Amino acid sequence: MSRNCLLALIPAFGLSGLAQAEDISTHVLNISTGTGGAGIPVTLEMKEGDIWTEIGTSTTGENGRVEGFDIETEVATYRLAFDLSNYVDLGQTPFFPEIDVIFQVQDADREHHVPVLVSPFGYSTYLGN
Repeated sequence: MSRNCLLALIPAFGLSGLAQAEDISTHVLNISTGTGGAGIPVTLEMKEGDIWTEIGTSTTGENGRVEGFDIETEVATYRLAFDLSNYVDLGQTPFFPEIDVIFQVQDADREHHVPVLVSPFGYSTYLGN
């Protein structure tokens, strides 16, 4: 099979939802159990002037990951909003029921993976790969 035929088959296998180098991905890791946070709603917004515009939504999978939002990242300021208000796997009501992570993309050609490590009383985040 020629290379062009293989490339033409990619959409047929549903691979378009996977994160690309120009997309934004994330995951939630419950550091009190060492497991991914499944079923957590995540919203991605982009700042334009003083206004935040929703550009994607998803829910973390069984492994706690959102592989991407099916966007082409631009040089801009973004906000990932995590709704932990119904996340029962922390073992108790989270002190931070909502987590907003605001970050700047300065190189739209690189991958931007922004994980959040959560526990009942705190969280941490970083730029991953």
